[in-house]
Amino acid sequence: MANAVLSVDPRTGETRERVATESTPSDVDRAVRAAAAATEALADRSVRADLLRTAAALLEEGGEEIIATADAESALGRVRLTGELARTCYQLRAFADVAESGAYLDVIIDHADPGARPAPRPDLRRYKVPLGVVAVFSASNFPLAFSVPGGDTASALAAGCPVVVKAHPDHPATSVLCARALRAAAVKVGLPEDVVGLVHGFEAGPELVRHPLTAAVGFTGSVRGGRALYDIACARPRPIPFHGELGSLNPVVVTERAAETRAAEIGAGLAASYTQGLGQFCVKPGLVLLPEGPAGDAVVEAAVSATVPSGPLLDPRMREAFLAGVRARAELPGVREVLAAGEAGDGDAPLAVRPGMLTVAASGLAAGGAHGELLEECFGPVTVLARYGSRAERDAVLDALPGNLTATAQIAADESGEADGGAAELVARLTGLAGRVVVNGWPTGVTVAPAMQHGGPYPASTSGSTSVGSTAIERWLRPVCFQDTPEALLPPELREANPLGVPRTVDGVPQAL
Repeated sequence: MANAVLSVDPRTGETRERVATESTPSDVDRAVRAAAAATEALADRSVRADLLRTAAALLEEGGEEIIATADAESALGRVRLTGELARTCYQLRAFADVAESGAYLDVIIDHADPGARPAPRPDLRRYKVPLGVVAVFSASNFPLAFSVPGGDTASALAAGCPVVVKAHPDHPATSVLCARALRAAAVKVGLPEDVVGLVHGFEAGPELVRHPLTAAVGFTGSVRGGRALYDIACARPRPIPFHGELGSLNPVVVTERAAETRAAEIGAGLAASYTQGLGQFCVKPGLVLLPEGPAGDAVVEAAVSATVPSGPLLDPRMREAFLAGVRARAELPGVREVLAAGEAGDGDAPLAVRPGMLTVAASGLAAGGAHGELLEECFGPVTVLARYGSRAERDAVLDALPGNLTATAQIAADESGEADGGAAELVARLTGLAGRVVVNGWPTGVTVAPAMQHGGPYPASTSGSTSVGSTAIERWLRPVCFQDTPEALLPPELREANPLGVPRTVDGVPQAL
């Protein structure tokens, strides 16, 4: 008999309700096959745009219940979740605009040229087509924006791909409410409701990735879980794209002059960033390279005084992993707790923890060895301050880091034009580490905009794509070229008259519409 899927309140540890039962392999098969059968209905870009806008409207209509349920399941707070719902609806509408414009199709037409050198050129017309059913894995820390109605779902639907979402066990009731809204939106615009499906349970994940009709995967979660699913995707008889966001340390480098001139500002910014959402953000700054000496000490003092009090993590498993991770790091040789992280005091919520900061000499990190664990993400409100005595020590640590979602430089006002090029060299070094480089800001907060890159070198991501911003749609598409194809057999987007009015490049020249 399938296990019950329970909604649990992290503030009290008590079960709220039984939401569903875990999906069996047969349930997963039915969901994927139903989604695949709905693929053709998504062919019209204007209908897809209507679906996304209608979904946003229905989520807003049900916002009070959705926010209340998400707060009860996550303890993230109504203010945070109200903003997250607004962001989610904005994403849906933004991808509606993307689908409607057709620019993402990247239409390129090269007319036949018998006189071309070194050889005659045939008529070539290229655009992009949807891959098929996309499996989306919900994130624990964003029950809306990176879950059932989140960016992976929005971008896949915009591309013309039906979606089957694997709900996260931390917010199953929220997942059901959001899936219901998306499926109702589909029916309202004349599409099959199965353009969006929902499955529950641990075993449903691998089943979803293995299913022969699953064409691609979007995942946000841990390195361990993501890598296991990525390996399944690659080991299939027909491997499929796996776009996974797995884990990131998000290093911050504070230059000596920045510490000397902006200590209070940097310390307060660090405290706000590493504790935002109780450190349960994928872009939390987990390692700060800070100069030795009084200026660096002033940054530490400012960060300690600005650090927020305790709060509950998302679930017991995450709390235990956080506490174990902090203990293991604090016990390493040369590591000191400047603000002790750990269990909260009596009277706090059962899953509450205290934020904290650890400090260590940068000279011991570059060699790895016993300190290698400090160069791995610890999910939750803790950060490591690595104190460096020279630029060489600082850069040696950067050279030892794996790939990251973000990398941040805190510099002084006059350093961007400095004669020795130190700031430029630092930014160039950080560019090799991460998908997004931040200067004099903080990585928490991922703006939904066309230029955003939310993804980086492994293990931050398993591909070079982004999961935020309009170019996230590219993950669910593949290019097709038609050669010497009669006009009547061409897709409308590639016909000479351009009846759908999509942006195109013809014989190397972008066409104005």
